Amino acid sequence: MADHLTEAKRSWNMSRIRSKNTTPELTVRRFLTNKGFKYRLHVRNMPGNPDIVMKKTKTAIFVNGCFWHQHGGCKRNTSPQTNSSYWRSKLEGNVDRQRNAIAELKKERWNVVTVWECEAKEESKLINKLDSVLVK
Repeated sequence: MADHLTEAKRSWNMSRIRSKNTTPELTVRRFLTNKGFKYRLHVRNMPGNPDIVMKKTKTAIFVNGCFWHQHGGCKRNTSPQTNSSYWRSKLEGNVDRQRNAIAELKKERWNVVTVWECEAKEESKLINKLDSVLVK
């Protein structure tokens, strides 16, 4: 199936996709704030540049988009039909980089939590996941 948008319009759309302060990330941050956790955002000197870092509990949280990080078994994990070789390598690169960053953080004895976009959309899933891994 061909893209129904022009190349210029598709480029404009893609340029508007944010990597920071996304809706799922804001949802997780609101939850942590309500629970009284203190955290730092987007710590650049850590492997993978985690979205949220809590030094006191030595926890790094990645809030991942299901498409961009290829969440297995999720309906948002799709592969674009147009320019598929570019997208395959781009998305595989995202997954590999994050896998390496998580391994490095775990080697440094960090607790690493990955929150997926689809989990953040369902408040009960998010609460269950974060309550089970975060002990104050």
